[in-house]
This record gives sequence, C-alpha cells and structure tokens, in this order.
Amino acid sequence: MPEDVRTPIDLKRIREMLNLKKGRMKLCLSACAGCTLCAESCFLFRSHDGDPRYMPSYKVLNSLGTLYKKRGKVSRAQLEQMRDLIWRNCVLCERCYCPFGIDLPNMIAFARSILRSQGICGVYPHSLGAPEEDYQRGVIEDGPSETEQEDACDAGRASE
Repeated sequence: MPEDVRTPIDLKRIREMLNLKKGRMKLCLSACAGCTLCAESCFLFRSHDGDPRYMPSYKVLNSLGTLYKKRGKVSRAQLEQMRDLIWRNCVLCERCYCPFGIDLPNMIAFARSILRSQGICGVYPHSLGAPEEDYQRGVIEDGPSETEQEDACDAGRASE
C-alpha cells in the first residue's frame, strides 16, 4: 500500500490499550534485570548464534518497553520495526522462561495486539523453511504480498 494512502496511527487507541494493563506491564518491564537467562530457553536465539535481537527480553524491552516509555507516541516506522522484532524474531512458542517470573510470552502477545490495532501484522518468512541467508540475498520473496498481509490483518482484527 503506498505510504500516502496508509491509515494514520491512532495514538489514542494505543494509549487506551497501554492503560488497560499499565500496572502489571510496567512492573514486569521494571523487574527485568537484564540477566539474559531467558535467552537460553529461546531456540531462535540459540539457532541465530546468540543474536541479541532474538533474546526474549530484548524483544519485550524494544517493543512493549518502547511503547510505554514513549507513552504510545510512536510513528508507523517505529511500529514496523517492532513488527519485525515481535513477529519475525519470535514464533510465540511460550518456551521463554524468566527466573523472576516475568510472563514474556504474554507481553509479546500484548505488543502484537497493539500493532494489530494499527493494521500492522507480521508474516513468518522463516516458517517457509528457507535459510535466513536466502531472504537476505533476495533469493526468496519476502513473504506474502501487501494485499495478502492486509487480508490477514483484517481476519485477525475480526477475530478479536
């Protein structure tokens, strides 16, 4: 979809959603000690040679953490960066474990719901079975077309 036709970000809706779980989410975000123990439970982190972008705490702090820090005042570009972090770098398998009891999968799922409320949905190129290098070299198309993505977003919003 061309940039000029895109729906503007609904900052009010983002703030409303953030306020629904503000107490619990801010507590969890502040409780993260940055110990990186959650990373060892993530098969994507381990299979990507310890790339920090695949670490569960990194994904949470750089998506939901950013949304709370900026009080929901984010641009579409920032939300699209978050999309790659919480969809492309996470399959939401719920295996991530935090010794402090932080519910990382719930936080990632909440960040995804906020992005979906803005029409930003993820695709899973890694689920097609091709190696990451093929996507980076452009050997394989990078997921479905924009129309297919929009259809998937519409279907996701209809089920919420």
